[in-house]
Amino acid sequence: AWGVLHDDIYPIEGQFNTTAEFLVSGQQQAFAVLADLQAHAEHKLNPDAVELLSPVTNPCQVLCQGANYRQHMIESGMNPDAKTFNMMFNKSAACINSPDGDIVRPAHVKLLDYEIELGLVIGKQVTQPQQVAEEQLGEYVAGIVIGNDISARDIQIPQMQFFKGKSYRTFCPVGPYLCLLQGDDYKYLDKLQLTLKVNGEVRQSDNTSELVFKPAETLSELSQVADLNVGDLVLTGTPAGCALRAPKPFMVRLLGLLPEHKKWPLFIKKQAQRAEYLQPGDTIESTIASDDGVVDLGTQKNTIVG
Repeated sequence: AWGVLHDDIYPIEGQFNTTAEFLVSGQQQAFAVLADLQAHAEHKLNPDAVELLSPVTNPCQVLCQGANYRQHMIESGMNPDAKTFNMMFNKSAACINSPDGDIVRPAHVKLLDYEIELGLVIGKQVTQPQQVAEEQLGEYVAGIVIGNDISARDIQIPQMQFFKGKSYRTFCPVGPYLCLLQGDDYKYLDKLQLTLKVNGEVRQSDNTSELVFKPAETLSELSQVADLNVGDLVLTGTPAGCALRAPKPFMVRLLGLLPEHKKWPLFIKKQAQRAEYLQPGDTIESTIASDDGVVDLGTQKNTIVG
């Protein structure tokens, strides 16, 4: 079921089984409920009395940008002034998780990492290349969500498997809220503060004003290589502060001289010394909001199990 959050939850009439169905047939009802909360007060619900699911549903595409904040490029071993391309990859929609769902660390994964990201929820079908201008974002982006691009670094990097290392089930918590945008709201895409904490300690903190490739530019490029459907999710990159650290240049040169069967065990051994990697029992708390409080995507809380 879908509802409008305004302190309490005000249910939206109708059955919308997917995010796409809701955006096509229920979005205007949501705005109508918000405009007259008193008329719907009889059926309002306490948020503590309901289970919040991901506001982005499978089937959909989960498309991602990599190294899209300058400082994250640096900690990933990239030269921001030399990297002039928009890095793109995808996650399996099977990894979508609820905003308070447990994140399951597979038994063979030891280097589990976090990546808070602003998610764009697509509101228009795109089947051919488009040149999206910033002032046209309202045609393409229906709303925004918190996403967490959980990553198994010991799969992603040694096996060169972005898709596999980032797509284990539960590896993409989404929500708690889908914030629908209208009119002047789109200016906030460049004014949102991202904060991620692990066990209460701030690990990531940055603002979308620091995005290297902005949403309009990214959607334009994505349309060159992929169809976009209503309800698809585009994750726009993560700030600095991940557990992963690129080896120092001299270590990179050393590793390059080693055969594969020696290089990657050494890489994993060095990374495993970093206490920042997620362990069972750790709790992640993620927030995205504007400084003036007009846009607040809520708080996502997840615990690592396994």
